[in-house]
Amino acid sequence: MIKINVVRDKNNNIQKFTVKGHADFSEPGSDIVCAAISTLAYTAVGAMKNMVRIDDYIEKDGYMECTVPQNISDEKRKVANIILETIVLGFKQIEFSYRKYVSVLDKEV
Repeated sequence: MIKINVVRDKNNNIQKFTVKGHADFSEPGSDIVCAAISTLAYTAVGAMKNMVRIDDYIEKDGYMECTVPQNISDEKRKVANIILETIVLGFKQIEFSYRKYVSVLDKEV
C-alpha cells in the first residue's frame, strides 16, 4: 500500500508531504496506481522547483518527501499552496477509487 502523509501548519498551509510504499496493484512497470501517484508527486516537486524555486525534497526507492521552508515569502507561499493543494486533491481522488492500495492522511500539527 502507498501511504501518503500531508502535514499542515496551524494556518492550514501544507508544510510537507511524504509518499512511501508500493501500491502492489499490478506488476512493476504496469501498475497504474503507482504510476498515478508517482506522476503527481514528481509534478509537485517539479512545479515547486520551477515556479517557487524550492528544491527541498528527498527521493529514494518507494519514498518521496517534499518540504516547504517556513521562511518563504507570502507570494511564494501562495503559489506553493496552490500547487500542493492541487496535488493533494489528486492523491485523494486516487485514494477514493483505490482505497485498498492508497491511503492519504491529511493532518495539522
